[in-house]
Amino acid sequence: MSTELNGEKIIETRVAADGELPEGFAGLSEHDLGARFATISEIQEAARAALDSHVWDFLDGGSGDEVTLLDNRAAFTSWKFRPKLLTGIAEPTTNTTFLGLPLSLPVLSAPFGADRLFDPEGHRAVARANQRAGTWSIVPEASSFSLEAVAKAAPEAARMFQLHPMGTDTDVLRMARRAADAGYSALCLTCDCPAGGWRERNRRNRYGPRHDLVTGNYTAHGAEFAGHFLNPQRQWTWNRVADVLAQAELPFMAKGILTAEEARAAVSAGASAILVSNHGGRQLDGAPASLDQLPEIVAEVGAEVDIALDSGIRRGADIVKALALGADVVVLGRPIAMALAAGGQNGVLRMLELLRDEMVNVMTLLGRPDVVSLDGSALQPAVRRG
Repeated sequence: MSTELNGEKIIETRVAADGELPEGFAGLSEHDLGARFATISEIQEAARAALDSHVWDFLDGGSGDEVTLLDNRAAFTSWKFRPKLLTGIAEPTTNTTFLGLPLSLPVLSAPFGADRLFDPEGHRAVARANQRAGTWSIVPEASSFSLEAVAKAAPEAARMFQLHPMGTDTDVLRMARRAADAGYSALCLTCDCPAGGWRERNRRNRYGPRHDLVTGNYTAHGAEFAGHFLNPQRQWTWNRVADVLAQAELPFMAKGILTAEEARAAVSAGASAILVSNHGGRQLDGAPASLDQLPEIVAEVGAEVDIALDSGIRRGADIVKALALGADVVVLGRPIAMALAAGGQNGVLRMLELLRDEMVNVMTLLGRPDVVSLDGSALQPAVRRG
């Protein structure tokens, strides 16, 4: 179901009250083969059917020729599993921790902006689903809702707030302190946006989301937002990040890291975690796949800080591969946004359920009892043919 708001199609879905799951959604403790969405691909198909073509391109597209976008998926096919048999394990568990906080599943939702394009409740719905699933959200700076509103909707899930090193030192510290006051546990510093990616699908469509869909943390007219985001990130350095965020009350994760050198620079600047990311192929086309870069970053700083990975993850088996290569958690953007478009809060909950169920299935077949047991011995390089 959808409606028009100022000429733009906005998705509407029914959100169930806590404790109620409508027909088609299994509880996290159940496995319902009659569910409305039996596979993740069905969620993706429903999202595409629900969204206007230009909004789908905004969500699904990458930058340039989309080489990096395709490489992100191909990187997961370059690894094969090595099963361990007759291990005698019961059902594997997916519980873990990240930055000292418990998670029922090693998954965080990514800080995608313009969230009301996909559901009227946007990141409030995502956070509520995460809270029910025992996972948590990275809430975006360019959200349709304020960081306070998302935290109020689901305080146990709104754990991390995204921040861009843009604008003045005061701008950054003001947002960091707002996050601390609202109960967030950490910051996610997005470091790879000194300029927007060359996103040709959006350019062909002459499309960009309206200001009111991305200015939930700023003034109603968007002037404060524009003043902040149009002040180039080029003026920021690791030294400046270190000086400014040393004054913040929260630890930070550096997002957008693709090399061992940048990982070391981020840790030297005070980062408590690294997010290995090429922005889902939406920034620099021709950058390497995130998964391909994960081993060198783990080797450089994995013993010192927590490691997250995003870009290219579409299913539970992908999460298992990322953990086996050294990630502590993964961060999901497009899959969560698609689930939001397909079914709102309950669509996101169903996505998390399917990811968990597939992870348990794969870990059972691998003979691995928990996420800690996933390491490089679970994988081997794929054989190159032709």
